[in-house]
Amino acid sequence: MHYVSTRATSASAARNPQQFSDILLGGLAPDGGLYLPAEYPQVSGAELDAWRKLSYAELAYEILRKFATDIPDADLKALTARTYTPEVYRNARADESGADITPLRVLEDGAQGKLVLQALSNGPTLAFKDMAMQLLGNLFEYALAKNNDELNIFGATSGDTGSAAEYAMRGKRGVRVFMLSPHKKMSAFQTAQMFSLQDPNIFNIAVEGVFDDCQDLVKAVSNDLEFKARQKIGTVNSINWARVVAQVVYYFRGYLAATTSNDQKVSFTVPSGNFGNIC
Repeated sequence: MHYVSTRATSASAARNPQQFSDILLGGLAPDGGLYLPAEYPQVSGAELDAWRKLSYAELAYEILRKFATDIPDADLKALTARTYTPEVYRNARADESGADITPLRVLEDGAQGKLVLQALSNGPTLAFKDMAMQLLGNLFEYALAKNNDELNIFGATSGDTGSAAEYAMRGKRGVRVFMLSPHKKMSAFQTAQMFSLQDPNIFNIAVEGVFDDCQDLVKAVSNDLEFKARQKIGTVNSINWARVVAQVVYYFRGYLAATTSNDQKVSFTVPSGNFGNIC
């Protein structure tokens, strides 16, 4: 699986094929575009049937291996197995389909169909972003250890991204997190989550202004390629493809848990103020 920038021409994409591990740590492409797969893998009906029997960690492995083709299967399976556990998603509870990382709850069951809620808030910070961030932390540590390298994550948050990123990266070898947030403009709960962390690799930076001011700083650094490379700067905001693809898993999980055959269809309603969740 190769990745190309949204700003790349066909000629430049052919000259610079990137694999999953190449784009994992970087965030934006050098030309300022977002990295996306050169083509999207297809899923057969037989695969969907087989996936219905899998645990969340096993399903994550099957989906991610279509995108992270340069990571050995055994390593990727170990990473998803370590990430998606009841210990990490400790608020997970059982529903009619059994214990799960993202259990479903039927809100209405009428003649026109069911209205079902998928729980994505079982992670350490109660934000849906834990679903991807916890995997991202393990992927970062894995990739950095292979190359004996280090990474400085520079991010911006209005609350949930910062908390989820910091709880995913705390204690990870080779990773430091510098998280910008608008001073006194987050909820008390999320402020306490972030600023109470005392891990030596976590740095919280309050900015006088609003979230957009924080994000502008991150974008400015991302566009300074020489500085970014010299300081080994990466990102965990939704410009990071690895984070986006990790979120693909819970859409498949929700569909498979809500249906009994591949002939059935569902519609997703996503309460999101940003595009990363629905991409």
